[in-house]
Amino acid sequence: MDHSTPIAIIGAGLGGLAAAIQLKQAGYTNLILLEKASRVGGTWAQNTYPGCSCDVPVALYQYSFAPAIHWTNTYPSSAEIQAYCEQLVAGFDLSPMLSLNTEATSAVWDETHQHWTITTRDGQVHQVGAIISALGQLNRPSIPPIPGQEGFQGASMHSAAWNHDIDLTGKRVGVIGSAASAVQLIPEVAKVAGSLVVFQRSANYIGPRGDREIPPTEIALLLSNPQAAMDLGARNRAMIFDTADTYFWQTFSWTPEGRAAYADIAKRHLEKQIADPVLRAKLTPNYPVGCKRFLFTDTFYPALTQDHVTLETARIEGFDATGLSVETGTHYDLDVVIYATGFETTGWHWSLDVVGQQGTRLADHWAEGPEAYLGITTAGFPNFFMLYGPHTNLGHNSITFMIERQIEYVRAMLAGLAEQKAKSASIKPEAQARFIAKLQEDLGRTVWADPSCNSWYKNEKGQITQNWGRNCTAYAEAVNTVIWEDYQVC
Repeated sequence: MDHSTPIAIIGAGLGGLAAAIQLKQAGYTNLILLEKASRVGGTWAQNTYPGCSCDVPVALYQYSFAPAIHWTNTYPSSAEIQAYCEQLVAGFDLSPMLSLNTEATSAVWDETHQHWTITTRDGQVHQVGAIISALGQLNRPSIPPIPGQEGFQGASMHSAAWNHDIDLTGKRVGVIGSAASAVQLIPEVAKVAGSLVVFQRSANYIGPRGDREIPPTEIALLLSNPQAAMDLGARNRAMIFDTADTYFWQTFSWTPEGRAAYADIAKRHLEKQIADPVLRAKLTPNYPVGCKRFLFTDTFYPALTQDHVTLETARIEGFDATGLSVETGTHYDLDVVIYATGFETTGWHWSLDVVGQQGTRLADHWAEGPEAYLGITTAGFPNFFMLYGPHTNLGHNSITFMIERQIEYVRAMLAGLAEQKAKSASIKPEAQARFIAKLQEDLGRTVWADPSCNSWYKNEKGQITQNWGRNCTAYAEAVNTVIWEDYQVC
């Protein structure tokens, strides 16, 4: 596939932007970057709730090929990461290839001409040699059905669709959920709400965050010698990566040392911040450490100790016009309900209708659960590459590392097609099956496979479809070389 062949990148979040940058730098001259929203940023443009920030240290979360030293906190806010995304567009001159407010609704493979035809919601048609899907995993808000929802007369919103027109000052607020987004927004909501009820289904393992403000004077010092600052940042990034990949990973690979160490970190953090034994018991998880996302925050527990904040652990029974009732019979009058209930995950219901060889729809192909070789390609869909696809989610490290490795793999695929003077490559079903079998074997040795572990990483059948089964170093090794024997090349 030569460098003038049209290539479409769908989604202008961090993954899509990185793909555009890397392909542009590799000499591809006919790139199309389609984004359905009015601005780039993906999840960071979508999530604007109070307190929203990255839960990975920024030294590890930014791209190695685009380091920045303007961050004001070691764990940056969503607004800062959004600004970083916009800086990537400006700094690498991506605007000529970028189409905002352009939602790709279908992509159909043409076997005769060996190309994809993409149609957008506004009627545009693009014929491209390859598609890089950067639609991500966690971008479809999930609101669980609760009896009586439609009759509630107060305001409601999902954390990922925050309504900034709703003033929470002095209001009676209920937050349903207590996981990753919830622990960030609850302390902020507690600052202004008249009363706050947190409806918790299950407690979380939480460790200290240790966020630190980077004052302007320190930023100015870094800017006095940017190259030295970049070199220092690279070393810091490597140290954080190695710590996560070597030690934190053992929480999930289920070594005795890993689970003991991080269970103890969470226990000590809880005991330090929560003195009340009754409240502490409610906040103590009853499942293995690592089964669900390990959280880091220094402000969530203190927020729950305030007089106007209530932690409710009884099961929600339903709404009425004025609020929520739980199974113990308690009713809470509420003005606003916030759903911090996460995202639709295992269904992989992309808004893009992908139709591959022999008219097979990707949605049908994945009806029993998504499967993708290396999390990047799937059988029957030539030249369709995924970033942050199935089997590539992490519990211990930074997804930006995974995305960089995936883009390098895609570049190698495109270069290899050019060398072979071929137009397309499709992963062989037997190669994909072999990969999935080895992956499930690896996953079977992790905490996620424990029968007592129920999390969003599993589908309804108990299959782990979201996560990679080893650490990031092992993933980098797995995608380091394209095994062309695994592909049908045309």
